[in-house]
Amino acid sequence: MKSLFLSLIALVALSGCASQMPSHIALNPQVPDIQTQSHSLQPLALETIDTRPANFIVRFNNGDEAAKLVSPSEAPRRQMDEVFREGLVKAGYQVTPSSMKQVQFQLEQLLTDVNDTTFGYEANSNIVINVIAKNDRDTLTKRYTARNTVTGPFSADFATLELAINKLLDELSSKILTDPELNTFIQQ
Repeated sequence: MKSLFLSLIALVALSGCASQMPSHIALNPQVPDIQTQSHSLQPLALETIDTRPANFIVRFNNGDEAAKLVSPSEAPRRQMDEVFREGLVKAGYQVTPSSMKQVQFQLEQLLTDVNDTTFGYEANSNIVINVIAKNDRDTLTKRYTARNTVTGPFSADFATLELAINKLLDELSSKILTDPELNTFIQQ
């Protein structure tokens, strides 16, 4: 009787642990491999801002119940600022706050919606970054978007979601930093 009671308590404790999901996801965007875009050290002021309406980056939708929201473990604005800074230096620019040429990166959307399906889950990620580049004569505004969908059996695990989001961030930052139109405008 005593062992049955202890087994029951252990089962309840383990089921409580199993239903707990982490409260944060770790983003780790990498600086892409970039070919030199400018052969002279062009001075460039850089700013990265986060214009998202909410801080969470993953939303587990549960039908009529409240969605479970997961925040990043570190501010995405700070991480993307580092990626863009290092990427622009690799591309041949000199990042300096006193430059007349300015580039602003606006993180507009960074969200993965996870929905249960009949036999598993579907996670749809969407990232939107607006870029506003200014020189002494003109302004260039361009919007970059990246999307992907990940499906799997059972329920979504954080490692798979982290990998998918980080891969999408890497693809989008590479697309922005190597964009010929943006680089041509900056070099004018």
